Amino acid sequence: MRRPRAALPAVALVSVTLVAAVAGCGADPTPSAESGPSTPSTTLTVFAAASLKPTFTTLGKLFESRHADTSVTFSFAGSSDLVAQLQQGAPADVLATADSTNMDKATADGLVDGTPVTFAANTLEIAVPPDNPGAVASWRDLMRPGLKLVLCAPEVPCGSAAQKIETATGVDLKPVSEEQSVTDVLNKVTTGEADAGLVYVTDVQSAGDKVRGIPFPESSTAVNSYPIAALASGRNQGMARDFVALVTGADGQRVLSDAGFDKP
Repeated sequence: MRRPRAALPAVALVSVTLVAAVAGCGADPTPSAESGPSTPSTTLTVFAAASLKPTFTTLGKLFESRHADTSVTFSFAGSSDLVAQLQQGAPADVLATADSTNMDKATADGLVDGTPVTFAANTLEIAVPPDNPGAVASWRDLMRPGLKLVLCAPEVPCGSAAQKIETATGVDLKPVSEEQSVTDVLNKVTTGEADAGLVYVTDVQSAGDKVRGIPFPESSTAVNSYPIAALASGRNQGMARDFVALVTGADGQRVLSDAGFDKP
């Protein structure tokens, strides 16, 4: 015959009750959506020339700090590539190019909302590795046989500027490669794949000790102007105009000036 179980002592019963109560209190409740970090309700998409990456990244963070519910995303590339993407229907709210030619294409195609505003200017500079293996010291040194020179492609603003200088000076450069953005040219120099490259003054400054910059007076014949505009198909045109205002206003101009850009 099965014996009945002995009753637990009163102390044990209290202990069991307390353990159960403590366990219940320690259980993690299912987190509510309100307890997590808030997600920005608006995303502002900015298409910008590759040479604007350091400055616009800074300005994007500043814009977000002033618009708590907005996240700024960037697409940095050669200006001609950016306009081509927009022509093919890529979604964006703001366009900033490194020349007026590509902005004019976007305007002619009805992609721009309103009138573009020129907010900065930039000039070319020769970038060489720190040890300057090609012994480059001037514009005409870029014609030296055997020199591994890299330029932007002609349709890219930095390539178009180089062509203007070539025409003005009667120099015919023979690059070993032509890149689709100025940052690609800079990368060829910093990695030692090129003895010299033509980039913007601002690119040399942002690269720090990774390259050596060689100014040349001939660069004054091809100064690039940078326009910016809100886009007609943008989903956040109010925010787009606010971003344009930041770039063209005092705070934006200070960031650009610190990076080496000239006034428009």
